[in-house]
Amino acid sequence: MADISLSRDLFMRDLIRELAGTLEDVVGIEEASGYISVVGQTIGSNINQAYRRALSVDKLDKTQVAEVLVDLKRRINGTFHIVEETADRIVLRNGHCPFGDKVIGRKSMCMMTSNVFGHIAAQNLGYAKVELKETIAEGHDGCLIIVHLRTAGSEDAPGREYVAC
Repeated sequence: MADISLSRDLFMRDLIRELAGTLEDVVGIEEASGYISVVGQTIGSNINQAYRRALSVDKLDKTQVAEVLVDLKRRINGTFHIVEETADRIVLRNGHCPFGDKVIGRKSMCMMTSNVFGHIAAQNLGYAKVELKETIAEGHDGCLIIVHLRTAGSEDAPGREYVAC
């Protein structure tokens, strides 16, 4: 057989990239981001429940939330690490996207990170606003994500807000 670079992982990343691209082309980046946000919220909810069960807790505390955000990305080949953790925010940096180079030029795919992080933080801590300060999708060398944990002080920060339901 022909020696080509094709694996399940590559196929799935290509599929997601092309789906995101088609959505962006058909309905625009903002609307595509909205559709991907719905998927991200569901995945975030599932991941949140899995970690709560595994840790035998009803809710994660702030330190656990930060550790879960890093761990979940590590499990899917991201390289997130905590830069800063305060009462007001968790700042994370990443040098490798789980989608690899397939994320470049597909800003809407970053809504997966925003919604998964935002949902997990809000469901456990009550509130989150996720600011995608730098992203690989936009051409940066890595991602810089700020998860604001309080409304005070985050009013002027760009990003999506998440609240516990």
